[in-house]
Amino acid sequence: MATEILALEQRIAAVDDLIAEQLDQHPLAPIIGSLPGMGPLLTAELLVHTAGMTEYDSPTKLVAHAGLAPVSRDSGTASGNHRPARRYHRRLRHILWMAAFTAARECPTSRAYYEKKRAEGKNHRQAILALARRRVDVLWALIRDQKTFSRPAVTARAAA
Repeated sequence: MATEILALEQRIAAVDDLIAEQLDQHPLAPIIGSLPGMGPLLTAELLVHTAGMTEYDSPTKLVAHAGLAPVSRDSGTASGNHRPARRYHRRLRHILWMAAFTAARECPTSRAYYEKKRAEGKNHRQAILALARRRVDVLWALIRDQKTFSRPAVTARAAA
């Protein structure tokens, strides 16, 4: 059984190497991979499920398809009624969720946004979804400007 496990680990490593090799050839991979929380596997999955980020015209459409945006239940004079989306691309939502969850632990900027949402009274799930939504906007801006993510410098005012 141990030899089978070792053989499986070698096959997994070979597949990981193949994914990394293919990812190096995609022009958006360095941009997407620079965002905190987006490792090589999440980057590859995001590119696959979004057809290389060509499937959507705006970040709003990507967020709606991933189920990160609330659906309006307005009717007549009633407005401001929203509910969570019921139909959405579950794998895409999982990718964005995992990236936001990791970033909330490792990136100070994302952590600050997460804590801000928690202070507003949102529960953990709502705060992570809000962070994921915001990160889609950041990712869209990075792709639009063809820039990689760089952490903002900590100023004396921000540290206080």
